[in-house]
Amino acid sequence: MGKLVIISAPSGTGKSTLINRLRAEHPDLRLRFSVSATSRPPRGEERDGVEYYFFSQADFEAKIKQGEFLEYEEVYSGRYYGTLRSEVERCFQAGDNVIFDVDYVGAQNIKRAYGSSALSIFIKPPSIEELRRRLTGRSTDSPEVIEERVAKAAEELLHADRFDRVLINDDLEDCYQKLYQLVSSFLACS
Repeated sequence: MGKLVIISAPSGTGKSTLINRLRAEHPDLRLRFSVSATSRPPRGEERDGVEYYFFSQADFEAKIKQGEFLEYEEVYSGRYYGTLRSEVERCFQAGDNVIFDVDYVGAQNIKRAYGSSALSIFIKPPSIEELRRRLTGRSTDSPEVIEERVAKAAEELLHADRFDRVLINDDLEDCYQKLYQLVSSFLACS
């Protein structure tokens, strides 16, 4: 059976950059994203089973009741996103490990389901002030959105101690090397 690597971090900590680099530079780790499910309709050229598994709200809710989701979240009223247990098993059957980029609630649900077969890592910014500076430096969000993200980050940071490991991204290269060491060591253990 494969293993799961769960990474969670507030917006602006470099999480996506770290995950994408890890996957690109180390294909030998066989880290694969699972295809998520959603109750929203497809957009543009999106295909069922490729970008997402698309379900009606009623079908999604039925799958929740049947326990088919490893984790899920109702992002907006009636608009769900989640990870099907069967999708994770499909990745394992293909010989892959699964990497997740999820919030702390999803991370805890996945960890609870897979126990020692899952490594949960929380990536922290050096400080809230530095996080605010990074988000402002992106120039992609309004001041109101930045403050919302900072407030959400402050809440997320309260849950960092629930993770197996915590990394502080005060230097991207250093954080990447630590992340690689953690993940490669975990995946090498039987």
